[in-house]
Amino acid sequence: MNRVVITGYGVASPIGNDSEAFLDSLKKGTNGIRPITKFDATDTGVTLGAEVHDFPFDKYFVKKDSKRMDLFSIYGIYAALEAMAMSGLTTETVNQDRFGVMVGSGIGGLQTIQDQVIRMHDKGAQRVSPMFVPMSIVNMAAGNIALRVGAKGICTATVTACASGTHSIGEAFRNIKHGYSDVILAGGSEASITGIGISGFASLTALTKESDPNRASIPFDAERNGFVMGEGAGIFVVESLEHAQKRGANILGEVVGYGANCDAYHMTSPTPDGSGASKAMILAMEEAGISPEEVGYINAHGTSTPANDKAEAKAIQLALGEGFMNTYVSSTKSMTGHLLGAAGGVEAIATLLALKHQFVPPTINVKEVDPEINLNVVINESKSAEMTYAMSNSLGFGGHNAVICLKRWED
Repeated sequence: MNRVVITGYGVASPIGNDSEAFLDSLKKGTNGIRPITKFDATDTGVTLGAEVHDFPFDKYFVKKDSKRMDLFSIYGIYAALEAMAMSGLTTETVNQDRFGVMVGSGIGGLQTIQDQVIRMHDKGAQRVSPMFVPMSIVNMAAGNIALRVGAKGICTATVTACASGTHSIGEAFRNIKHGYSDVILAGGSEASITGIGISGFASLTALTKESDPNRASIPFDAERNGFVMGEGAGIFVVESLEHAQKRGANILGEVVGYGANCDAYHMTSPTPDGSGASKAMILAMEEAGISPEEVGYINAHGTSTPANDKAEAKAIQLALGEGFMNTYVSSTKSMTGHLLGAAGGVEAIATLLALKHQFVPPTINVKEVDPEINLNVVINESKSAEMTYAMSNSLGFGGHNAVICLKRWED
């Protein structure tokens, strides 16, 4: 079996679009939530979103790219290219047939779908763009990344709602562990702050209608009342340890465990007793070969919805056992909002940075932790901590649970 390491990452997010800005925001507890600017959201009753700010489009793209690719593909390509630049990996220095892409998305090209359905309704079927299908289908972030970097190995797009990014990293880990690939770009991308996206989740009563950005995404808070839609991408370069060492790569961390299962309980709600998510965490720890006492930090799914946070708290207690209060827990969604299919990718990067720099990112803007959530939640300010292992949880509609376990890299 191969050991699997992380040698680069790229991020487009509401709290930074490069490694330095993202890390700085995590340490400071920067709030990326602001009034929605992409469209007039008045009719939805929702006013706030976590949009990608100051996106450096010109760094890798030209104007015609935006006419040939939906924004979720552009975010994905950007994060992949940033990850490759950090890793020092080039197409010329890798066996292209063993170089893969596993990048998921919860929804795909939602803006494109919305625009073209309106065009068909207003102007007729013959006026639908020939680029509609290749721009909107969910696999095209992965496909466009592979086209851009010349990756000719495995290329898949996991679609498991909010667990998509974490599932993609976990499956890439297993693929390399068992020797099928040398290097994989893995993570998630999403661009669903659109009229239909906000309207749909608002109709589910999943989104907060709070107008104060500092009281909107408040995971674990007693007054939480829904999540804030976010957007962006988070992608790792994962490769076998042997491959990384052979090319002299700078190793940032190691993927050591992965757990995936299904609640098989409800279309949108998690199992109230946390039993499903707890099993996924236990599976990740078992593959990593560690005990619950060794987990220093959990980056929780922590969406700021009443049902999710309470169920996840029970899941963490079940998974960790009697010593659960010795493990720090936080939700970076308090800063980034909920990036749906990209959440797992961005939060895996946050977890990696927590291990690398030995700190726990905070859950910001919490006034009072819900008394029914009995966890060691780090609130409002980041905290220094000595940690070797950390886990990142993602729990998606449909009962999809995905957990990855990372290990700090020490030379």
